Amino acid sequence: MTSRALLPTTFSSAVAAAMVAAAFAIGAAAAEPRTVTVDITKFAFAPKEVTVAPGTKVVWTNHDDTPHTVAANDKAFASKGLDTDDRFEFTFAREGDFAYICTVHPFMTGVVHVKKP
Repeated sequence: MTSRALLPTTFSSAVAAAMVAAAFAIGAAAAEPRTVTVDITKFAFAPKEVTVAPGTKVVWTNHDDTPHTVAANDKAFASKGLDTDDRFEFTFAREGDFAYICTVHPFMTGVVHVKKP
């Protein structure tokens, strides 16, 4: 009889602990910064446009055999020449639309839209 009497209390405690752990995990995940990737492939940025929240890191990776750059039109960021598989990253702290180009191939363009969710 004692073990049956403890079962509901033990079960309730386990459920409560699981709910607290889940809430903590969700809160921790929400606090972690996001990362978005943009591929440089076939002389294009893919995707050409991304929309992110402030605090998001965008990572560009060059998959072409030709060097490319990533440079904001407003000079907010600029990479060095990126060889094959080189990466450039930038964290967007403020809202706005950030158009960018490859300075080696100016026909390659993209935009990062930064908006609060």
